[in-house]
Amino acid sequence: MTLDSPPASHPATTSPRPAVGERMNRGAVLWVTLAVFAQEAVWNFYDAQVPEQLRHYFSSAGAIGLIMGLDHSWGIFTQPSVGFLSDKLARRRTGRWPIVLVGAALATVPFVLIPWATNLPALMVCVVGFAAVANAFKGVTETLVSDYVAPSARGKAQGFIKAGVSLTIVVSSLISLLVVDRSLHLAFAIPPLLMLIVLGLSWAFLGRRHTEVLLPDEETAEDVREFGSPWAVLKDALRSPSSPTLLLMIGIFCFAGMWSALRSLMTPYGTQVLGLTRGEAGGLVLPGAVAFLVSVLPIAYASNRLGQLRAVRYGVVLFIAGVLLGFTVPTAPGTVTAMVLSSLGYASFAVNSLVALWNLAPTRKVLGTYTALYTIASASGMALGPAILGTTVDLTSWRYMFLNGAVFAAVTFLVFTRLARRAPDRVTA
Repeated sequence: MTLDSPPASHPATTSPRPAVGERMNRGAVLWVTLAVFAQEAVWNFYDAQVPEQLRHYFSSAGAIGLIMGLDHSWGIFTQPSVGFLSDKLARRRTGRWPIVLVGAALATVPFVLIPWATNLPALMVCVVGFAAVANAFKGVTETLVSDYVAPSARGKAQGFIKAGVSLTIVVSSLISLLVVDRSLHLAFAIPPLLMLIVLGLSWAFLGRRHTEVLLPDEETAEDVREFGSPWAVLKDALRSPSSPTLLLMIGIFCFAGMWSALRSLMTPYGTQVLGLTRGEAGGLVLPGAVAFLVSVLPIAYASNRLGQLRAVRYGVVLFIAGVLLGFTVPTAPGTVTAMVLSSLGYASFAVNSLVALWNLAPTRKVLGTYTALYTIASASGMALGPAILGTTVDLTSWRYMFLNGAVFAAVTFLVFTRLARRAPDRVTA
């Protein structure tokens, strides 16, 4: 199935619906962006403040990091089944929304109770409970865009969504700055309350009109295929070692892992190699975050012309250039410039990788499950990447961290180069 010549639409029998070949449904993109924004605002605050709660009971940074790593691992086990269930609901009257709304309501309870936990067992119940529930529906929220936006416009839609997600760092920082020191209980109540309000608004303006704005059900021979379980989808996706889906998941694992590793180890690199203070070293990533924010939309529109896989390959090249510059110029300005280039490369990956994986799905009826495959690959990379890069630093030294990262990024480039030969891009004219 290609996107150059959209199939003819079946006549609408109820209210008007967008045809597959029409422009991006901007209203739907807005409300899905807000839904993902609300969800990620909670996660950002969780990542910023929960380690400090754990520090009351653990003196080991490794133990705290291990517990925080659970938020990456839970989705590996829960999202395939939940994503598959959401695919079954996608074309019904309520769509995927019940999973999102019920999941958000359930996740709110343990999150709000985190500062009220007065002992370690209670705190662990809250932390594990939130991570398990929130991860279960996280991918479903991200899949909503595929229900309302034509395949040819999903890359652009992802640009808006990623821009919205990047703003959650600002929201989390403001809550930490203005509220945490005055009332920790109130601070932990604000993000989930914001999530419930925004998700409620998204459902009211989009979810309630699900059948009106849902893309027409234009079945092709591929869409007739049925899968009885998420494991059947997984087996079909990974049917051979040279499967394009497997190659893309390996590429996602590598890129997400190296980016997570670079971000995680940047502060100790700044103190050990550049001689900066802890605060100064922590600020090395800020210019890169700004570069990510301002670049995602232009990258999304450019990728719509280039094709998702080609755009990701260019992003890998830019990432490699950045880390090589960081190794060559081990100064604070050189490192900041390196992080800006690397962030631009990662932005291309963040915008396009999920859309590229959706394009490989055998039928549109399993897009939620394919989002879960993305989560498996990216979460595994984020969990293992810092450990892998950290091990190479132990074997060499902090001075070679950027060079070690470049080696792994080169492997990522080879994966995407092979993938481009196996699965040509679907470019929108």
